[in-house]
Amino acid sequence: MSITQNEKLELVKKFGKDEKDTGRTEVQVALITSRIMHLTDHLKANKDDHHSRRGLLKLVGQRRRLLNYLAKKDITRYRSLIKELGLRR
Repeated sequence: MSITQNEKLELVKKFGKDEKDTGRTEVQVALITSRIMHLTDHLKANKDDHHSRRGLLKLVGQRRRLLNYLAKKDITRYRSLIKELGLRR
């Protein structure tokens, strides 16, 4: 199950400047992280779903690239984001 419209709106408000700021790197990482968590729960119940596993790996790679970009651009925003999302880096 993907994230609902309300969950997406809450994440955009929390990490963006306003409700329409979906392009900000922090917002994109937060949305991808939410999708990763949903897919992880799905794969725990459905171990043989290899198509969803591939999608999960693609999302993890995309999040990693965005985090690398943010770390190069502004290390303080990067550190606050991973602390707030609870990521292991």
